[in-house]
Formats: sequence, structure tokens, C-alpha cells
Amino acid sequence: MRFRLTIEYDGTPYVGWQRQDNGASVQGALEAAIEKLSGESVTLFGAGRTDAGVHALAQVAHFDLAKDWPAHKLRDGLNFHLKGEAVAVLEARRVGDEFDARFCARARHYLYRIINRRSPLTLEAGRAWRIARPLDIEAMNEAARSVLGRHDFTTFRSVHCQAASPVKTLDGLAVSRTGPVIEVLASARSFLHNPVRSLVGGLKRVGEGAWPVARLRETLDARDRAQCAMLAPAHGLYLVRVDYDKEKDTL
Repeated sequence: MRFRLTIEYDGTPYVGWQRQDNGASVQGALEAAIEKLSGESVTLFGAGRTDAGVHALAQVAHFDLAKDWPAHKLRDGLNFHLKGEAVAVLEARRVGDEFDARFCARARHYLYRIINRRSPLTLEAGRAWRIARPLDIEAMNEAARSVLGRHDFTTFRSVHCQAASPVKTLDGLAVSRTGPVIEVLASARSFLHNPVRSLVGGLKRVGEGAWPVARLRETLDARDRAQCAMLAPAHGLYLVRVDYDKEKDTL
């Protein structure tokens, strides 16, 4: 029986989504909860491998069990066994065997949150990047539009990225402001390792006037990681949604 989970988590205490030998992971916490509940050892497959410190509002994952479970009992049972973890299962559902959380995804949406103020963060500490210098949203949006489309994103790609090709299509990159809160929303079918944090680092340089608007596209075209601005901190990044075709989403 194949099940799909929608998951929320605070990435702060984890080495990332993926199970690793050097610390606790979101995947590991969920797999342990599944085994405690069902008695079965499983491998959980996620839609996106978020890095250490990155949060998720709606990560999607799938796994298989020998026994069928009512969806609400699976959700509630997993949340019971996740007590003490910074992870919650928002939804569980039965899906067909052809559903794959990673390969069936048709779009992934990431949000980066900036608090643009001089005062330190209290409630938002660990949830957003505080930038004290005023940021020019119009300039940031102009620069963002210049890198939309299909490109070689080598400049914004981590040296640890395992993707076969640096060529990706960036479908959306938009900047908005509500008071001191600045949000950068990035959308694509799939992402390389670190591109959103790399792009936000460049947009910050444009917004504060350290880079001209054209510099972000010039940096992209250079295809040189050394040209990239600093990475934006992981704690401002959220995986907010993963889109699927309806027929692949339900049993």
C-alpha cells in the first residue's frame, strides 16, 4: 500500500531532509515514527531534499506499507510518535503505486523571508534573514525578471550539487514587501542545490545598491561559481508547496 504524506517542519535542529550519519534528519525522524506505529521498516521518499536549517510548510513524501491504514489514523498515529520532534504530518492519504513524490512533481515553490529593519529579531529569530540596510524592491524585481527562463545556472549551483546538468528552467522569481517583511517566491519544476539562497544573496546586493540591476544576469551568464554573491542564510528559506497532476495524486 502506497501512502502520501504532507509534512511541516522546522529545519533548525536537523541536518536537512535527507538521512545522514552526522546528525538528526527529518527523513530519519519520520521513518522512525512509521516503524514505531506500523512495525515496518520503510524508506521515505521526499519531493525535495531541503538543506540543514531550511523549513517546510508542505513537504510531500511517499512510502509503502504491507498493511492498509485509514488515512486519519496514520496521520494521528505518526504525530503521536513524532512528539518531541519539530515535525508534523498535516495529511496522509492512500495513492496509487505510480505516484512518486519526487518524479511526479510538476512544480516546486520556495519562499525566502527577509525582515528589512535595523532592530534585531525576537519572534522571527531563526525564521527570517534580518537585513538592516534599506532594500530597493523595484530594483530587486527588475533583476529577478532578468534571470527567468531556461539557463545554465552553474553560477548559482553548489559545488556539492549532484544534478546531471546545470540547465534548469526558472518559472518564477518575484519579490514583494509588506511593511518590513520582504518575500522572495521562486518556482520551478526542479531546482539545483542552493540556487534559491544563491539568487537571494544576489538580489540582496542589488537591493542595497552594491550591485547594479544588470549584475545579476551578468553573474548568471558568467557560469562561474566564484562570481556568486554570498549565500542567504538557510533559516529564511521555506518549501511552501509541491504541485502534482490530479490523476497522479489520488487513488
